[in-house]
Amino acid sequence: MEIYDSIQEIVEDAKAKDKPISELIIEQECRTSGNSREAIWRKMAKNLEVMRAAVERGQKGDGVFSATGLTGGEAVKIKKYRETGKTLSGDAMMCAVQDAVATNEVNAAMGVVCATPTAGSSGTMPGVLFMLEKRLDLTEEQMIRFLFTAGGFGMVIANHSGIAGATGGCQAEVGSAAAMGAAAAVEAAGGTPEQSAHALSIAISNLLGLVCDPIAGLVEIPCVKRNAIGAGDALIAADMALAGCVSKIPADECISAMNKVGRGLPASLRETGIGGLAGTPTGQAITARIFGDNV
Repeated sequence: MEIYDSIQEIVEDAKAKDKPISELIIEQECRTSGNSREAIWRKMAKNLEVMRAAVERGQKGDGVFSATGLTGGEAVKIKKYRETGKTLSGDAMMCAVQDAVATNEVNAAMGVVCATPTAGSSGTMPGVLFMLEKRLDLTEEQMIRFLFTAGGFGMVIANHSGIAGATGGCQAEVGSAAAMGAAAAVEAAGGTPEQSAHALSIAISNLLGLVCDPIAGLVEIPCVKRNAIGAGDALIAADMALAGCVSKIPADECISAMNKVGRGLPASLRETGIGGLAGTPTGQAITARIFGDNV
């Protein structure tokens, strides 16, 4: 097998070979790229470094702010709120939200991020991963494996549904990121390949139909906060799968459904800055303030 074409293939191969999904994806990358295992590992380690740097930059001092002034500084607000010890959804969840928001605020401020799978959804997986690092005391090796697992599942999603908001709505971006993060979180927590697939299915199902409606066409509002929801979705889906909950709809069928739903969305809800929140009076006023008569 040159490249995995479905989630089912990945799960079945992991069971047959008694290997974690991350190992299968590393081996696949070696086959398809022709690069050595060491080279592939170094490249993924670099991705991890970029993610960590973005998370740290986004919550340092007063935070970072976009050139438009639409977004920024909220990761720091969440950080201070967490310090009160009075979060409603728990410190672990808000830790993930903090890192997700920090990453996307860096993206909005034209900083360097790791697209997972896109820049607009770049906060969801770091939000999950760096929380798990603290909660599960993950090693660097485990964190890199998390990224390989997520990447393997993301590849199948990209090949069979798409990851661009312009073609599939925000479900294709944040929804895919949540699904990837959920599946990888299960492996990091010691779950089975089947549980990873269930987590992916649950995460996709939870955000199915999510539109892409950025105000002024910028990846700021509501994109930054949607990554917070993506991180929460990933963790909830992973916990449900680890608890033994299952998705009655198989993972590959969930991916197919996401593709059909995305293509069925009107153009106004696929990253055009016309419908949804972008089409509200306030959204239109913000667009006019930023671009004037050039819209």
